[in-house]
Amino acid sequence: MITPTIPRPNIHEFDFIIVGSGVAGLFAALHLAEQGEVAVVTKDRLIESNTEYAQGGVAVALDEDDTPQAHAEDTLRAGAGLCDERVVKTLTEEGPAAVEELIRLGMRFDREGGEMVRGREAAHSIRRILHASGDETGHEIERTLSRRAQVHPSIDIFEHTIMTDLLTVEGRCVGLDALDLNQDARVRFLASVTVLASGGLGQLFSVTTNPPVTTGDGMAAAARAGCRLMDMEFIQFHPTALYHEGSPKFLISEAVRGEGAVLRNAAGEAFMARYHEDEDLAPRDVVARAVFREMRRDGREYVDLDFSSIPLESFLSRFPGIVGELQRQGFDIYRERIPVAPAAHYSMAGIVADPNARTDLTGLLAVGECTCMGLHGGNRLASNSILEGLVFGMRVARISPALPKLSYEQLGMAAELAPPPVRVAPPAIRGELQRLMHSHVGLEREKKALREAQEQLAAWTLGIATVPFASREEAESANMVTVARMVVEAALGRTESRGAHYRSDYPERDEAWRRHLTLRMDESKQLVIDTAPVDRPCD
Repeated sequence: MITPTIPRPNIHEFDFIIVGSGVAGLFAALHLAEQGEVAVVTKDRLIESNTEYAQGGVAVALDEDDTPQAHAEDTLRAGAGLCDERVVKTLTEEGPAAVEELIRLGMRFDREGGEMVRGREAAHSIRRILHASGDETGHEIERTLSRRAQVHPSIDIFEHTIMTDLLTVEGRCVGLDALDLNQDARVRFLASVTVLASGGLGQLFSVTTNPPVTTGDGMAAAARAGCRLMDMEFIQFHPTALYHEGSPKFLISEAVRGEGAVLRNAAGEAFMARYHEDEDLAPRDVVARAVFREMRRDGREYVDLDFSSIPLESFLSRFPGIVGELQRQGFDIYRERIPVAPAAHYSMAGIVADPNARTDLTGLLAVGECTCMGLHGGNRLASNSILEGLVFGMRVARISPALPKLSYEQLGMAAELAPPPVRVAPPAIRGELQRLMHSHVGLEREKKALREAQEQLAAWTLGIATVPFASREEAESANMVTVARMVVEAALGRTESRGAHYRSDYPERDEAWRRHLTLRMDESKQLVIDTAPVDRPCD
């Protein structure tokens, strides 16, 4: 097949380019803007990201009864033996200063009597979760940061602009190519430092709490550019998404269980005591699998969440967003239990990055859910994700001055690069892929189903054409195929059960597998799998 000529892109030069506009991307942008001109490239509206929909809050040791060490211990326990302790220490020790910086920027957490209110969520040993407007913490953070970014004189925002590929010259990242969806025009961004803050991969699954933008674009682009990805088998399923028609699924925060809500099966039994000593506040992977097994045992597609032990006035004030959505869906929260079921929620998987956000490619940094630093291990501790975006978003600004600047010669070479061939998959693949991943690579996995998924993804990969970039939908489908292949390969490779990865044919944890799995693409685009140590996996 003859590849048609791709039009020459319009060229923009900046000091820094950031892909993504969630908490990690915007916090990094605001700090980098003190050092130079910043472009924020986002494929949808500025505020459309996982951050916008985060209900639970921010886990941080700010109370005098709490310590960063205690927070770190909880994180390590939840991580199923795969956390890098130095990264966990960085998160918990630098977290308080990052949250205080967020407050300085205008963030208003809920207070009572002048003191910030602290909630408790699963696997935390103490109340340390800060929240805003009850259960609309993510929305308030996104509002705070986006308003600051929009008025900053050194930040240019490019909405509805989707990255198609990273650009490299002489072994370093020099920027990216993108498509301006409003103008249907190709755009090239050049910079000494490119930061991927492009979010997760929840849309790989047909049942997910994630918005439609979460298609693993940054992970796929980094893989094509030669970066390693790690822990791709570890996808966290939230145990309590509202069971109803429609996608994305509405999340019912586990903070409601922190306030006393109880999961019940068809017989009305509070079943979590049979699965874990912490009952309804057990780690997310334990709760999600328990819910799944109760559903299967009862022959139902959901279990019930009982709010009756929470005083009504307290429930209304603490969870106004949840109350409002349940009422819009026609539920009588005063008289009935609410049907819930697990949904794909968060990826511990991502681009290999060190504690300073440096990837395998010079000039390319990565922060937030698209990365894997060994922070979350096999199972993220509740409400650590927003803190991750804050802490490592700030660290990006610290490391960037140490990165070499592009020379005039390199800029010239970058400007003259031929647009990389774009891999395009038919948009129709998306729905089929989501259903395949949900049925074959979901909460419980086994070899036969994983092999079937592997074969189907290989067939789709062969069908991906190399043509001029046409649409967001085509690019997302191609990226989803790329990332789904890596998830399946890693799930097949890890022959044990650990954290969020459960193999019914290997149901026990095997300490010989206390290591990370990494994946990279070779020159022929075949996946190469390897291992990395738990301590310092990104070095």
